[in-house]
Amino acid sequence: MKKLRRLLVVDDEPSMRLNITDILQMEGHSVEEAGTGNDGILKALSGKPDIILLDFNLPDMDGLKVLSEVKKEIPDILVIILTAYGTNERVIATMKAGAFDYVEKPFELSEFLIILERAFSYLDMQRELEKLRLQADAEKDPVAEQIIGKSAAMKKIMKTIGLAAASSAAILIQGESGTGKELVADAIQRHSDRVDMPYIKINCGAFAESLLESEIFGHEKGSFTGASELKQGKFELASGGTVFLDEINNMPQSLQVRLLRILQQQSFFRVGGKELVQVDVRIIAASNRVIEDEIEAGNLRKDLYYRLNVIRINIPPLRERTEDIPLLIDFFIKKHSPNRNLAVPQDVLEKLKALPWHGNVRELENHIQRAIVLARDNALPIDIPAAPRPGEVYDVKSPPQPGGSQSFRELVSEYEKELILNALRQSNGNRSAAAKLLRMSRRLLYYKIKDLKIEEYT
Repeated sequence: MKKLRRLLVVDDEPSMRLNITDILQMEGHSVEEAGTGNDGILKALSGKPDIILLDFNLPDMDGLKVLSEVKKEIPDILVIILTAYGTNERVIATMKAGAFDYVEKPFELSEFLIILERAFSYLDMQRELEKLRLQADAEKDPVAEQIIGKSAAMKKIMKTIGLAAASSAAILIQGESGTGKELVADAIQRHSDRVDMPYIKINCGAFAESLLESEIFGHEKGSFTGASELKQGKFELASGGTVFLDEINNMPQSLQVRLLRILQQQSFFRVGGKELVQVDVRIIAASNRVIEDEIEAGNLRKDLYYRLNVIRINIPPLRERTEDIPLLIDFFIKKHSPNRNLAVPQDVLEKLKALPWHGNVRELENHIQRAIVLARDNALPIDIPAAPRPGEVYDVKSPPQPGGSQSFRELVSEYEKELILNALRQSNGNRSAAAKLLRMSRRLLYYKIKDLKIEEYT
């Protein structure tokens, strides 16, 4: 069922107000009008509409003044500026002052409705996040996987998610391991028109090339040894929905060429197939390495990059948004210990904020989870030594000694885990670099990480 919104139209031209009101009311929305800036401010503060459509040129004050006054009292309100003089300076000024978007008059109806839909999607996401915060405050069971953060960088990301969700454009997400790339992809899918359609995730670094090709594109019966029947690939199964390609920079070059065809024509051949398979999929791709460096190194095709980079989301590492750490700690305490009233002393909190967190949010969660287990009374005793910076050497424990309660296999697994953790820490979580340090294949490293349950790097 379509959600109905409350909108305020502030414009000194009665004909323009009438036209916009007619359009909005035809869509079922509730609309209030104002002809001056002062009237607009009063109606905005008293009625608190979902969205304000605000003319830049008003008889008593300009739109920037109205925007500023309303934002002082309702910081999160969405304001779309209407202007007949779309100069670059004016656009920059309105966006800097906190406008959600702007529309040049006279506008095309289709463009106007697209911008409104983007605003509605962003509004829905804002309300969902607020609902989750209220649930956490009431000590209800927190939702396990959500985007947490109030820093400027995270607010910008949430706005981009709201804008991106309303379209079917390809999206490229970049961020270090553990920053939450998959959570961002999940949020985009959750707020998109494809929310009720298939959503399939593929880790491009977790399969050998031949297996990855079959996983993505499927294969025909008899196309290779062991292909005893036709198999639909992930893209075919996801038709109508979304495919999330994690670690796109690890996708073999031959498959990158085939992926280009899907982005360009929404069609492909199964392995061994001769008939085109038509699909309708939205692609979200992610990389834990700097994309431009991966292009320079030859790991990602430049033409594929241009196709994927329609909308770009860069997630900063946790060490660059330390103001989010208290919120995250509170969230993880409620998530892992909802029935205990645990607190974090201020000196401990400052210590945690000062750590580099090379494993980012995932590493922080693991530390909090361990601290909850060790907690006594109501204080969280977190005494975490500062982690070495990338490239510094970690001490590896001496080989475990036989004669205890552990079996031979358990002793070997324990030492293997220490070696792999050491390599991952020295390479700042980069699994390809860690594999080189260990002189093992990347595929084997992936298997070992999963088998040994090295959670902070999965």
